[in-house]
Amino acid sequence: MVAIHLMAGRMNVSFLQELLNSVAEQGRQLLPRSLGGSGREDDITELASALVSSRGEASGVAIAREILQQYRTLPPEGRLDFLRFLARTMQPDAEEVARAAKAFLDGASTQSIRALQRAVESPRLEFFRRLNLAPGATAEIVAMRRDLIAAGDPSVAPVDSDLRHLLASWFNRGFLVLRRIDWQTPATILDKIIAYEAVHEIQGWDDLRRRLDPADRRCFAFFHPSLVDEPLIFVEVALMGEIPESIGAVLQQEAPRNGEQEKPTTAVFYSISNCQEGLRGISFGSFLIKQVVEDLLKERPSLKTFVTLSPVPNFAGWLAAVLADPQTSLVSPAERQRLEVLSDPDWLHSEQVAGALKPVLLRLAAHYFLVAKAADGRPIDAVARFHLGNGARLERINWMGDPSPKGLGEAHGLMVNYRYEIKDIERNHEAYANDGTVAASRHVHGLLKAERPRSETRKLLQIAGLRPGKGEAEQDTNT
Repeated sequence: MVAIHLMAGRMNVSFLQELLNSVAEQGRQLLPRSLGGSGREDDITELASALVSSRGEASGVAIAREILQQYRTLPPEGRLDFLRFLARTMQPDAEEVARAAKAFLDGASTQSIRALQRAVESPRLEFFRRLNLAPGATAEIVAMRRDLIAAGDPSVAPVDSDLRHLLASWFNRGFLVLRRIDWQTPATILDKIIAYEAVHEIQGWDDLRRRLDPADRRCFAFFHPSLVDEPLIFVEVALMGEIPESIGAVLQQEAPRNGEQEKPTTAVFYSISNCQEGLRGISFGSFLIKQVVEDLLKERPSLKTFVTLSPVPNFAGWLAAVLADPQTSLVSPAERQRLEVLSDPDWLHSEQVAGALKPVLLRLAAHYFLVAKAADGRPIDAVARFHLGNGARLERINWMGDPSPKGLGEAHGLMVNYRYEIKDIERNHEAYANDGTVAASRHVHGLLKAERPRSETRKLLQIAGLRPGKGEAEQDTNT
């Protein structure tokens, strides 16, 4: 069924692309000789200016296609120059904005509000809307933003702001389609799953088959109608009998034999990868995982528990910054001395050293998730922001969840479980979206109290949203 939908999607997109190509070819004949009518190569900046001033849609499609063709041929510096041109020249008319603002202040009305909105809107928005008329333009515009991100040039920040605004609308959750990925999925898509896996590297086709084919594995991907063969985000799932504490328990588990694992109780989302760098920072909505949960429940009613086994990619960097601050009160002198051993990659091979580090690192990790905040008041960790925004609860922090070089380098081996309770997803999401509340289990909150004087524990619990005092251990921030 998935293959049929994919094929139908390709046929529809192919037909539309052929139709748009035909329109573009005919529209090119309508262009002035100074803009391609003579067949000469025109400067891409002239074409961009012509696109926003073009009246006819046919000629607009032709100009848009020509811009994209030329952009593809530019070297990296040439592409950046073009993006700088868009940032520098396509600005609202200051005099028109002033007139519209004065008219609005003189008498607010529906007409004056609309006039002000038109005046302050960036011409770049209309440029990209018209550029998107060309065949296959959506994918090209996403790639253009990838170039912009890679450049890291502050001067093109206005272009990025406009693109984020448009892409957030074009890739609205309502346009996305969830599809099951299995061993029968077309090879062009499977190849991209291997390439885009960003959490736990897939070691070739045999490894991919182990993640797709067995009865205890599932993979789902979200697609957009304009990028038929390009997954936007995919989720790898293991069906198990309990919540795992380490990634080894998931990746190294042998496939069940016939008759085994007929009624798994736990679905583990162990890898969630964003595939399009050009869509970084673009929200696809807050209930992506909920849809995967609902699809799994329809297929396997025996499933009762839905959790992730997630990395903590920013923890080691955050801790290094904490330790670099001589005035920090988060670690005592004795703890600081213990943490110095983290610079030696062999520390985990000593049970004595690891045993001394464990309570300190777990307490600091609890502080990292529950108390530390980014400038916007949200958690520092990007993975936490995603799952909390999707309505999950921080369930457990796992010691030595990932002892690989990557896991040690990013999080000193820690991994976490986020739990998705169907009845609580919307409530958790609303609390996080409105107040920045981090839904977390009593176990995680209990880690804040480890090896701390009572007065400091009370302060940290208050910051985290718990009422200290009698019954501290029974407080649950999920309510």
